[in-house]
Amino acid sequence: METWMRAWRDEAIQKHQYQSAIHVGDKLLALTNSSDDALTLARIHFENSTYTRALSLVARADLVQRAPARYLAAHCHIKQNRHEDALDILGEKSPAHLITTTDSARRKLQAVTNGLASKQHGKGKASSRLERVDRSEERDFADRSDVKYEAAMCYLRGLCYAKQNAFDRAKECYKDAVRIDVQCFEAFDQLMKNSLMSPGEEWAFLESLNFDTVQTDVGDGGDAQEAAEFVRNLYITRLSKYSRTEDFTNALDTLSTHYRLSQNPDILLAKADLLSSTSRFEPALALTSSILAQDPYNFACLPLHLALLYQLHHTTALFALSHDLADTHPHEPCTWLAVGTYYVSTSRIPEARSYFSKASLMDPHFGPAWIGFAHTFAAEGESDQAIAAYSTAARLFQGTHLPQLFLGMQQIQLDNLAIAREYLTGAYNMCKTDPLLINELGVCAYKEGDLDSAIRSFDLALKITEENAAPPRQSREARLNLAHALRKSGRFAEALEQFDEVIRLGLREAGVFAAKGLVLLELDRVFEATVALHEGLAISPQDPVAGELLARALGLLEGEGVLWGKDEEAIDFGVRERVGELRRGGGGGDGRRVGRRRDARQEDVMEVDGAGDRLRRPP
Repeated sequence: METWMRAWRDEAIQKHQYQSAIHVGDKLLALTNSSDDALTLARIHFENSTYTRALSLVARADLVQRAPARYLAAHCHIKQNRHEDALDILGEKSPAHLITTTDSARRKLQAVTNGLASKQHGKGKASSRLERVDRSEERDFADRSDVKYEAAMCYLRGLCYAKQNAFDRAKECYKDAVRIDVQCFEAFDQLMKNSLMSPGEEWAFLESLNFDTVQTDVGDGGDAQEAAEFVRNLYITRLSKYSRTEDFTNALDTLSTHYRLSQNPDILLAKADLLSSTSRFEPALALTSSILAQDPYNFACLPLHLALLYQLHHTTALFALSHDLADTHPHEPCTWLAVGTYYVSTSRIPEARSYFSKASLMDPHFGPAWIGFAHTFAAEGESDQAIAAYSTAARLFQGTHLPQLFLGMQQIQLDNLAIAREYLTGAYNMCKTDPLLINELGVCAYKEGDLDSAIRSFDLALKITEENAAPPRQSREARLNLAHALRKSGRFAEALEQFDEVIRLGLREAGVFAAKGLVLLELDRVFEATVALHEGLAISPQDPVAGELLARALGLLEGEGVLWGKDEEAIDFGVRERVGELRRGGGGGDGRRVGRRRDARQEDVMEVDGAGDRLRRPP
């Protein structure tokens, strides 16, 4: 009878008919009074979202001390937002004695090997030590299920601390969960998607994990080793794309070819994130579009997809996607991120801000929403509010360099160059390969008057972009900055080459032609300067700088003027900067960058001239 009732209950669970399962499970528990049946019934109540009834069952005296019951009770409290009650059950300390790392595993293996050698030589004391090790190993295998529940409870402990904004403690709990059970993916996912570690910390943490513990679940031999490598490669695809790119690419290739996962959405998303972080937006968008063609509501993919649509000015696609999400998933924060991104793309900043705010209120740990919210203040020149929002993002997402980068950019706008350099240096210590960050360090050096450092920074940004095989037009602003820095340092021939390249790449604006005209005047090529200045005025007839330079050039052609000397230069064209970027977290992307993790850029432009700073926005 009991066997039949359990089969009936389990069949109802498989069909998600929880009322039937509860009805049968309640009768079965009355017959058996078994703690296992009580725990199963509590789990059914949990799946049915009747958390209070689940807690009443778990509170039975014979269940309180069991790890699965403690885990279930704490999870019920978390679902009810009673995080203090959950911590009372879980305790505040992680079971550090259960943590295994690659070093500890190696020492354990060495101890067993030494014991075997001693036994073979008939050494009694060593033999007894080996027997103790063997008994310890037997207990490890017997308690494997409890160990996994202890890891899961570390994960729940991290969730509670995160809800209390104790992010450092949450990070350590998540790390302990993965160290205890390397297959506790929920904890690893929290570490990655919330950017709780810098790129260097992520790789150091991965190297410390003992993937050999996967062997105890699948047996010995080649299959066990393959399983360990498989899990490791899967985890590598979640790490920052700014560090150890070759290892990341090798992991993707192995998963795509050997395991035939080339069309898996997670693998495609990792590839798209890598392409986005190297400014190859069109192929990245093709990959995210293919993911959404298979799964239109893949919310892990949507933040990067939205950023790419914004970056490539696909406003119609943004409108269609945000409209669909608002109809089908109004309770998802990503929906309102999409709506806010659409409004940003149409320069309706107040509306965008309200929707980014709504997304961040629905999920206070949603990185893209915080970054977008801050960008709306930056777009309107509200530096104080932008700095406050970026500072909140920096506190929430301590492992990504993006909030520090944006804080530095805002301080540059305010001419607080010492503070800006401090923020940018902090971002650089986390990520040394972001071209935008290197460019901003050059902008800071330019404004400080350190032209040699500025030129080196702009050169490095261009070199990184070329190594990433990004389209040349993605580096136009950095190249224009380099041209201005070369001009200011008196290297006019090199500056002219860079201005010509910028124009060839499609940046045909009055300010660029005016700067080129000034360089040509310095080189005593007056007629060519006149032609360049005429081109600039054809684009913007009212441009005062180009107009004044043209008058001087015509005077020189007529023999009435004096050559414009750089010691008398009254107009400083300065450096052009991008002052906003809408990225993942994260990470993103990234980074993803928020991430790591990396999302579309808000290409506001700063031109510096004798009249002061002008903030221009793209159409």
